[in-house]
Amino acid sequence: MAVYRLTRAAQADIIDILAWSHDRFGEEARKRYESLIATAIRDAAANGDGVGLTARPELGDGVYSWHLARSRGRLTGGAVHRPRHFLICRRDGEVLVVGRVLHDAMDLRRHIEAQKPWD
Repeated sequence: MAVYRLTRAAQADIIDILAWSHDRFGEEARKRYESLIATAIRDAAANGDGVGLTARPELGDGVYSWHLARSRGRLTGGAVHRPRHFLICRRDGEVLVVGRVLHDAMDLRRHIEAQKPWD
């Protein structure tokens, strides 16, 4: 079973993303994106061998990203055609810690402090 933990910052990111999606595209689109985020988190956590995770040394030791697009083929109940977010994560033993969920157009280094611990 894939084990993961979301930081408070990641939880806040998800809330903001889903609220924006709901306001911009409606309830059904929000539900599809919510499902995609959940699927992506499970997929990233299940890949203990690192397949699909992209090393992000500029964001800190052991930090990886997982683009939501990698998981869109596994959705049921509707497609998300162009997902635009990354999970920013690292391992803490067997647990995948999701530190942030950020838009792929962002300068990620402005939102992740490499030396700051993740809550």
